[in-house]
Amino acid sequence: MLNNFSLKDKIALVTGGTYGIGMGMATALGQAGAKVIFNARRAEAVKEAEANYRAAGIDAHGYVCDVTKEDQVQAMIKDVESKHGSVDILVNNAGIIKRIPVLEMSVEEFSEVIDIDLIGPFIVSKAVAPSMIKKGAGKIINICSMMSELGRETVTAYAAAKGGLKMLTKNMACEFGEHNIQVNGIGPGYIATPQTAPLREPQADGSRHPFDNFIISKTPAVRWGNPEDLSGPVVFLASKASDFVNGHILYVDGGILAYIGKQPK
Repeated sequence: MLNNFSLKDKIALVTGGTYGIGMGMATALGQAGAKVIFNARRAEAVKEAEANYRAAGIDAHGYVCDVTKEDQVQAMIKDVESKHGSVDILVNNAGIIKRIPVLEMSVEEFSEVIDIDLIGPFIVSKAVAPSMIKKGAGKIINICSMMSELGRETVTAYAAAKGGLKMLTKNMACEFGEHNIQVNGIGPGYIATPQTAPLREPQADGSRHPFDNFIISKTPAVRWGNPEDLSGPVVFLASKASDFVNGHILYVDGGILAYIGKQPK
């Protein structure tokens, strides 16, 4: 049964896999046996990440590519297929967030978030799907969010994109299912990464940062997640073990979405 979780000889493309949860998930896929392909917009980031992967014993190959540029994505996929073989597993992870109130956000800022977080996954999925259809197998994993379900102040563009990504996931699952391609999503909770470290630093008086306290109070697990918490879910959805799981969003959030909050004392 455990062989169903092996990714030996698989090619996994993780967009934006140069740091944070993207690198964490790509590392897990590599540890399960996959060859890892990843991209970023900056050559420096690609070079640094490639060295970090290889230092960790991961067979990884990076590309400079902007997921919002269809010509760049098509060129990347063509090169990957020529040098490494067709993509078996796609993790649409690349994304940004802009924390700006609606009335202060420009159309250009809103569009940038939609372009990267929603249109990017559409472009990359469209590029890898033909080869998956041809061989009759494939896994597409979209990195959604709790904001695929919930709203919060200042993240309107991000929530709109992630809500759209949830529905893109379900609709691609409907179209590609007959070709033995499973399209699912992962919705991470609040994850402890270097990017969120300032939100977890103790205050001068030793108390929790207000946002840290807010997250802890809303999470039944009473902690932030770690990148490692996404390792099992991404390997599961990338593997044969999930061959009859399709159109599902797996929330890895410590129970936040199930929780109404503590009753006031």
